[in-house]
Amino acid sequence: MASSVLVLWDVDYTLLRAGRVGPALYRLALQEMFECDLPTMTVAMAGRTDRAIAVDVLLAAGIADPRAVLDQFQAVLARHAPALAGQVATYGRVLPGVREALAAVAAGRPGVRVVQSALTGNLRAMAEVKLAALGLTEYLDVDAGAYGEQSEVRADLVPVARRNAAARYGADFSGEATVLVGDTPLDIEAALAAGARAVGVATGSFTLADLQAAGAHAALPDLTDLAAAVAAILP
Repeated sequence: MASSVLVLWDVDYTLLRAGRVGPALYRLALQEMFECDLPTMTVAMAGRTDRAIAVDVLLAAGIADPRAVLDQFQAVLARHAPALAGQVATYGRVLPGVREALAAVAAGRPGVRVVQSALTGNLRAMAEVKLAALGLTEYLDVDAGAYGEQSEVRADLVPVARRNAAARYGADFSGEATVLVGDTPLDIEAALAAGARAVGVATGSFTLADLQAAGAHAALPDLTDLAAAVAAILP
């Protein structure tokens, strides 16, 4: 019987750059719910989930108890996400080597069934818009992943994705049968906390040294070297 591996890809700065649709989405939701604009602020976003980011945004917008309205706010964000598909298609871009890497990992290696999905801080609705607008859905089963509305803590998303994938494929994805690929130390930390394999890609704001220091099992400058990418993800 073939073994199974679940490969969970981060979205922003690992697979693609989306053309700064995040601020546009938050502006739409803040205007609808509170008739206010996105406040001028510095919010750390790299590697964090939208659920955590939304708390900071709402606090900066003057909402005294952001968690009391958080689920409603996220529902409004999700409802507006499809309207930004054109902005992603126009201003976004797929990062070098990504399409080829997705295809190469999907091909796997003998005796290994590979399931690919997303583990991202994005709301699912926004992740789906970004991936579809840039033509990256062919090799990804989005139902087998986990998304940023589900927890403020990225590491919490790993067991969610494992359960989703196990339910769909009837396989055990425990331990290093799950692989996280991402561009931030928080991606690496989430993988390690769950006993998963962690692969860093230095295509965001963090260096190879940053990702290695976080404990990545493997770290790549980008995904253009297909042999190196497959060897890192499916050793």
